[in-house]
Amino acid sequence: MTTTQKNMQRHLAITSVPLLLGLWLSCSLTEWCLLLLTIGLVLCCEVINTAIECAVDLASPEIHPLAGRSKDLAAGAVLLASMIAVLIGALIFVPKLLAFIKSP
Repeated sequence: MTTTQKNMQRHLAITSVPLLLGLWLSCSLTEWCLLLLTIGLVLCCEVINTAIECAVDLASPEIHPLAGRSKDLAAGAVLLASMIAVLIGALIFVPKLLAFIKSP
């Protein structure tokens, strides 16, 4: 799947950022759980989005407004999950980065 799905490749590449930050900033077990849950949420949404797009293309090869709406809603779920992941990442990493910057 990852060789043909550009968005999944992008999500997997971006995933390295919070994982490396978590290692560098010594995240707690709770923070790791939150990070992994949000990463998993985004990746699961992307897989479901791809499945919906494939099913819609199969069921409606011609252009249809409801087919387009289904694809848009599935993509919106990925966007929403990504925004939540960024917010959770910010809540975890911003205080740690600020403390790191302020430390002598």
